[in-house]
Amino acid sequence: MLYGAPTPRRRDAQRNRSAIVRVASELMLRHAGVLMPEIARRAGVGQATLYRHFRDRPALVEAVVADQLERLEAVISAGSCTFREVLVAALRLYARVRPLTGGGDRLAHRLGAALAPVLRRAQEQGRVRPDLTPADLTLLVTMLSAADPERSIALLLDGVCR
Repeated sequence: MLYGAPTPRRRDAQRNRSAIVRVASELMLRHAGVLMPEIARRAGVGQATLYRHFRDRPALVEAVVADQLERLEAVISAGSCTFREVLVAALRLYARVRPLTGGGDRLAHRLGAALAPVLRRAQEQGRVRPDLTPADLTLLVTMLSAADPERSIALLLDGVCR
C-alpha cells in the first residue's frame, strides 16, 4: 500500500478470490458447516491462499452474503422480473443465508431497501397492496420460518400480492 491507497490485486489473485467466493457460495449455501479446507480444495487453491484473501470464516461468510446480495440487486436493476419473482428470490436468499449469519437485521434491512424500487413499480401497477412499505418487507423477511421457509413464502405472497 502506497500512502494509504490500496494497490490493485493481480489478475491471478482476483481469479483466486472469485473462485473461492463462488465455491464457498455453492458449498456453504447447501451445508453451512462446510470446512475451510474443503472450500480451498474445491476452489483449486491452497489453504494459505484462502486465508490470505479471507482472514477467517466470518470474513468468508460476509463475502458470500455480499456476493449473493449483489446478484439479487443486479436482477432487480435489470428490471426484467416481476415484484413477486424478486420478492420470492429475496425471501429464498434470506432463508439460504440465515444459517450462515444467524439471521440478522442488517441483511433484512438491505433486502428491504433493495426491494423498494420494484415495490413502488408494483404498487403503481396495482399488483401489490398500496400500503406496503420497505419497512414492512424488512419485517416480512425476518418472519420467515426456519422450519419451512417455502410455506412461509407462500403465506407472505398471499398477503402481499394481488
